Amino acid sequence: MGETPTLLTGEMPMLRSFMPQRYYDAILKFLSRRDYHPLKPRQLAHQMGVADVEYDAFREAIKTLRDDGRLVLGSGSALTLPAITDRVVGIFRANRRGFGFVIPDTPNAHGDLYVPAEAVGTARSGDRVVATAQRRGKRDGQAVYQGQIVEIVSRGRNRYVGTLEFSEGAWFVMPEGKETTPPIVVRDVGTAGPPKGTKVLVEIVNFGGPGEFPTGVIVENLGATGQIEAETIGIIRASGIEDVFDDDALADARRAVDTFDPRPDGREDLSGQTVITIDPPDARDYDDAISLERQGRHWILGVHIADVSHFVREGTALDDSARRRGTSVYFPNRVVPMLPEILSNGVCSLQEGQPRFCKSAFITYDEDGNVAGARLAETLIRSTQRLTYLQAQDIIDGKTGGYAKPVITLVQQAAELARKIEQRRREAGMLHLDLPEVRIVLDEQGRLADVAEADTAYTHTVIEMFMVAANEAVAAVLDGREYDFLRRVHPAPDTPDNQQLVRFVRACGHKIPADMDRHAIQALLESVRGTPAGYAVNFAVLRMMQQARYSPQRVGHYALASEDYCHFTSPIRRYPDLTVHRLFAQYCRSGKGKPAEKVDMTELVTLGDHCSMTERRAQAAEDELRQVLVLQFLADKVGQKYEGVVTGVTNFGLFVQLHPFATEGLIRMDSLGDDWWDVSLQFGTIRGQRSGKQYRIGDPITVQIAGVDPARRQLDLAPVAGANKPPKPRKAKDAAGKQFGAGKKNRRPGQKNRRKKK
Repeated sequence: MGETPTLLTGEMPMLRSFMPQRYYDAILKFLSRRDYHPLKPRQLAHQMGVADVEYDAFREAIKTLRDDGRLVLGSGSALTLPAITDRVVGIFRANRRGFGFVIPDTPNAHGDLYVPAEAVGTARSGDRVVATAQRRGKRDGQAVYQGQIVEIVSRGRNRYVGTLEFSEGAWFVMPEGKETTPPIVVRDVGTAGPPKGTKVLVEIVNFGGPGEFPTGVIVENLGATGQIEAETIGIIRASGIEDVFDDDALADARRAVDTFDPRPDGREDLSGQTVITIDPPDARDYDDAISLERQGRHWILGVHIADVSHFVREGTALDDSARRRGTSVYFPNRVVPMLPEILSNGVCSLQEGQPRFCKSAFITYDEDGNVAGARLAETLIRSTQRLTYLQAQDIIDGKTGGYAKPVITLVQQAAELARKIEQRRREAGMLHLDLPEVRIVLDEQGRLADVAEADTAYTHTVIEMFMVAANEAVAAVLDGREYDFLRRVHPAPDTPDNQQLVRFVRACGHKIPADMDRHAIQALLESVRGTPAGYAVNFAVLRMMQQARYSPQRVGHYALASEDYCHFTSPIRRYPDLTVHRLFAQYCRSGKGKPAEKVDMTELVTLGDHCSMTERRAQAAEDELRQVLVLQFLADKVGQKYEGVVTGVTNFGLFVQLHPFATEGLIRMDSLGDDWWDVSLQFGTIRGQRSGKQYRIGDPITVQIAGVDPARRQLDLAPVAGANKPPKPRKAKDAAGKQFGAGKKNRRPGQKNRRKKK
């Protein structure tokens, strides 16, 4: 069976589980969440998933934090964070328009501190700073504060990616990205240095004072600007993503491969059963497989996940590397894996015909797709066949030639069961957003050749339903044994965001109740399916949602309508799944009725924050490269026309999503025409007082490419004259139920008047 893994944070005596320190950071982080509303200590403990046996330690932690002034016991004994102080230390996050926010190290009731552009000084995004906070009146009954940065404690970033340029006898690097960063002067470029136009990584050695350019040195030549390899590496470097494994991690991986013995050794042997994988055609790491059988009136679904924890032992260099990376990153031309490829594409991959170790969840369903029971086991499987999504869809559609009968039966029955599960989940309130997904198509030179719609085969939904079921089953079992583990949590939307969506949707002419529960959102999404406003409404719902994250807190998953949820099904590419696999092993090996020892909650919260950050970083890097490739593709298409939809309204113009590319561009106010323009941010409209032209979020619009700047990630658009007829004003109702117009006389709070100068 092998060595039993230690606890997530290492061995520790049982006494530690009763120490109040394990809750300090966890409590403060919970109270600083956007959706937190004041709770009494007992209510807070329940929300955080604190067991009754540990409530005394939890209450002691609250007392200590209150005595230290880090939280306040308010009216009705409800807990809140203290008020903001006149001196705030934290991380500065800059906006490209000059202003920014200081995210405080010590949470307070006010939250992030706004810093106007004139008070930023030489601070840059990511710097740790000291700011003074001054009260600037009230808004909606709450005090408003404004900050001024008075000290830079440490620089958060000193390396930038950009293009090397030469002008007026000086070499400099123009940093890329959406952030506004001044040119960086470099003085080490000689005749043997990289030529003008090369993409480089530059390190700042002197940030300079106000009004001065920073100076730096080139530390890496990334290649010719515009080449996909150079663009990919540039984004990897700018994002701080590790793309090279150190020698110790590689040695651990090789050792794990060399010692792999594929005999069952106490595992449940499933090597004779029909088990299949269904993945994209270009997949190389297969970390999930399924089996399915009927027993009387019940289904037994087997979800078999590669047993990565058998090869990646806690505390090793390989584990440290995987933990730092947090996730694999998927670019159109390469993958930056969380684990070395000899594992992810080798012994951890559930390749057809090969014996592989798995962690398996067996879920029993009745004929209506309701869960009747679940069982967890460590197993040995041998994949019967590897299918792509489209191959599996062919089998569902009756195109079964060339496939073995057991495989055909499994796939067709899987689709039948998945439809029942999907129906049950939708009735429970599961949300599905209809947002376009595109697939980047590269030519032989690695440049963007086309942007195609991703395939919509139902087999994607089949696998999604089964993976969600396995994640729920594992979370329920671990929760039932009082394990502390990283859950995948998705809090309900904030009430203000909820009401903003209600106003927006009503302004678009749709009826919707003020109480936006899951079923109301489902009805809304269904009502706009296939309409021009469909994308805008789906996108507005997405923006209303909070981000899903990793946390040990018992919050639930709002979009999935799930009370217990974790990530278990992708340990090759996600570190949280690997931690769950280790607890899965403890459950199977140490007696399935024995509760787990407790771990340090603060350490688990910190790990969850780290994994959430690496996930967001990976997604941002993937999205950024996709945007760069699309912008490069459009760079020589200035003047060409495309269909789009208005997705955003600002005081400086309209954001438009181009249908063929699933990317946004900006129509600046100056391009709208000579008129007085009323802007309603609240209701998402711009209306010309003289011309009567109106643009509203969700309206279709024909645009032409006006300008493209891949380095700054900017796409400028212009409306096509004569192609966009002013839509008839819709008599929408505001939140008070009164009709409103778009003229100056009826302007509501949140509207501004802008005029294009001649």
